[in-house]
Amino acid sequence: MTSSGLVTDELQPSPEPAPPPQVSRLAAIATVVSAVATAGAIYEGTLVRSYNDNSAFSSIAAVVIVLSSALAWWPCLRAIRAIGARASLAKDEKVVEARRLAARGREDAQIAIGYAAAGLVVVGLLQFVFGNDGAVASTFFDWNPIGKAFGDSLKAFWTNIWVACVAEVGVLVLGLVVAIMRLLPGRAGAPLRLIAVLYCDIFRAIPAIVLIYIIVFGTPLAIPSAANWPGALLGAISLTITYTAYVAEVYRAGLQSIHPSQSAAARSLGLSYSLTLRTVLVPQAVRRVIPPLLNDFIGLQKDTALLSIAAVAEVFLTTTFFQNTYFKISPVVLAAIFFIVITIPQARFVDYLIDRDAARRAGK
Repeated sequence: MTSSGLVTDELQPSPEPAPPPQVSRLAAIATVVSAVATAGAIYEGTLVRSYNDNSAFSSIAAVVIVLSSALAWWPCLRAIRAIGARASLAKDEKVVEARRLAARGREDAQIAIGYAAAGLVVVGLLQFVFGNDGAVASTFFDWNPIGKAFGDSLKAFWTNIWVACVAEVGVLVLGLVVAIMRLLPGRAGAPLRLIAVLYCDIFRAIPAIVLIYIIVFGTPLAIPSAANWPGALLGAISLTITYTAYVAEVYRAGLQSIHPSQSAAARSLGLSYSLTLRTVLVPQAVRRVIPPLLNDFIGLQKDTALLSIAAVAEVFLTTTFFQNTYFKISPVVLAAIFFIVITIPQARFVDYLIDRDAARRAGK
């Protein structure tokens, strides 16, 4: 008798296949959430039209809002249809097909819930903006003062861009110098290591707005010739000093992430410490820290608005003049829009670099 014949169905019956998972519960949740999202979108569409005096543009916007909420219904209907099909296949004992159909139906229901939940978030935002007779919309998004402030604000925004570019160049160079100082070996490098540590600790502790005020107003008192320097240049120097302390730590983390065996191998080949840094360690470290460096530069770019404390004619200060003229906060929102427009592409580029680095490490 073979080993397979020792166990018969009488002694150990074959296990019953597990029934296909239920779809009806998820489909019901998807239906309810989609219905609420669609009802909310219809209500918000009427608010948008009434706020804009039923103009043609507002009617088109209302239609787009409602149609966008309807995106959840297609996967929701597929999930509902899968309920009956699953029951029919299970009745015919087609368990494998029923399980596959149930899995697709549950996935469709989850997709519908996700779309409907996103629609509810949009509905909530629209209610916040256009509710209460459009109080938020009229305060923050009044296009009349925004249009009048646009030209001067755009010119002032070039000051922010110039300051950010100048500061970023200085930070790239000085941050690497401070990081190398902090990693100098031996007793000979101890004084420079101490200076680098103190620099990072002090200027990371001082708020950027305080340092800008000190540099812009204090430098001309200490150095009389600096009284003729542009305020934007002094502001760029202030941001360079502040962000060098942060970027130095980013560089240091990149240098220390390289395995010590590479430095040891370079030294064993006769390379000096400086040549090892220049040809082996620094190129690898810079490549590894590009994403966090860009994140720091996005923060630096936003902090250029702090120069308004020193009466530098950048975009935030310019828009506050229009705010005081029209008694509306909308021009300041325009400054926020300018920063959003140039920041989002950089943020997506950082995500791309992170994904590319992860793929490279995974060997893809």
